[in-house]
Amino acid sequence: MRESVVRLLSLRGRAVAARDTEGLLALGAAGTEEADRDLLTRTAGLRFTEYALRLTSFAEPPDGTDRFTVGAQLGYRLGGVDDYPALLERQVELVREAAGWRVARETPTGAAAPWDLGTVRVVEGGRSTVLGLGEGAELTALAALADHAVPAVEAVWGPSEARLLLELPITEQQFARRMDVAADAYQGIAAVTLAVGGAPVHTPADRIVVNPEAYRQLSDLGRRVVVTHEATHVATRADTRPWTPLWLSEGVADYTGYLDSGRTARQIAPELAKDVRAGRVPTALPVDAAFTAGAAGIAQAYELAWMACELIARRFGQDRLVAFYRTVGAFGEGGLDRAMRAQLGIGVAEFTRDWTGEVARLGA
Repeated sequence: MRESVVRLLSLRGRAVAARDTEGLLALGAAGTEEADRDLLTRTAGLRFTEYALRLTSFAEPPDGTDRFTVGAQLGYRLGGVDDYPALLERQVELVREAAGWRVARETPTGAAAPWDLGTVRVVEGGRSTVLGLGEGAELTALAALADHAVPAVEAVWGPSEARLLLELPITEQQFARRMDVAADAYQGIAAVTLAVGGAPVHTPADRIVVNPEAYRQLSDLGRRVVVTHEATHVATRADTRPWTPLWLSEGVADYTGYLDSGRTARQIAPELAKDVRAGRVPTALPVDAAFTAGAAGIAQAYELAWMACELIARRFGQDRLVAFYRTVGAFGEGGLDRAMRAQLGIGVAEFTRDWTGEVARLGA
C-alpha cells in the first residue's frame, strides 16, 4: 500500500512539472478534473525543473477504508532561479476507486505556495524574476527595483551569478498565508526573505516575499531600500549562521540598503533620534528579540543596528565590515568578540562604548 502511494505522489509531481494534463487527470479522483486543470492554469507561467511530492507521513488505513490522508513534502525548483528545491508541507487526500487509489485533494499544511493563492504572473527582469498575483505594471516596477538592487549589493558583497526571486501577493491576507502567520503578524514590515529549510548554504533557493500593503505605503526611496535590504540577506546567507546576531545581519542589510541614498543619520534613524532627545540612550547593542515582528521598539532596533554597521564601515572601512561579518559566521557560536578583535582590533565592550557615543550625538 505504501509503495502504491509513493508511486502515485511521484507520478502526480511529474505530471505537474511536465504540464501533462492527461497524465494529471488520470491520477485524480472523480470530480477533481476542474481543480487539476485549474492547478495547471495557475502554474502555467512557471517553468518547473522539479515538482516532486515525497511521502512524509503514512499510516496503513484499516481494511475497507475508501478515503484517507497522507502527509507529503513538495520540493519544487524554478528554472533559471533555484539551485535547490524550495520545500513546502502538503496534505494529500486519497480515494479508492475501481482503478486504484487516486488523488482527491492536495492542500498546504503550513506555508502556501504562490499558486495556492491564485494564478501566478511572471515578470523577468535583467537580474531578477518576480512572481505575482496582481497587475503587470506593479510587478514590472518591482523587477526594476530588484535589477537596481543586485549590482548595489554586489558592490559591497561581491559578484553573484544568481537571479533574485521576489514574490508579490495582492493582499496582506495572501502574504500571511504564504508565510503561514497571522494576518497582523508582520504589519509595518514590507518584505521578508525566506531561506529554504535544509538547503546547503552554497545552493540557495531564497525568496523575497513582499508584504503588499506595507510596501505600497513606502516612498520610492523606501521601496528601494527595502528591496536592497532583502537582496543583501540573500547575498549574505552563505555567511550567516544561527549565532550571527541580528543586530549584525539586519545592520549590514540596512547599511547596504541606505548606501548612496544621500540621507543623514537623523533621517535614517528618526525614532532613535527622538528617543535620544528624550534622554533614552541605549547602553547595549540590541538583542535578537528586539527584531521580532510586533516587538515594541522594533524600529529603533533596526536603526541601532544600522548605526553600528555604518560606524564599522566608516571607521574601519567597508571591506573590513564585510570581513567581520564573514568571520563571525566562521568563528562559531560565542565567537563574536574574538571575530571583532581579529578584524577590527577592538572587543565588543570597547566597540559598544564607541557606538553608544555615536548614538548619543543624534540628540545634539
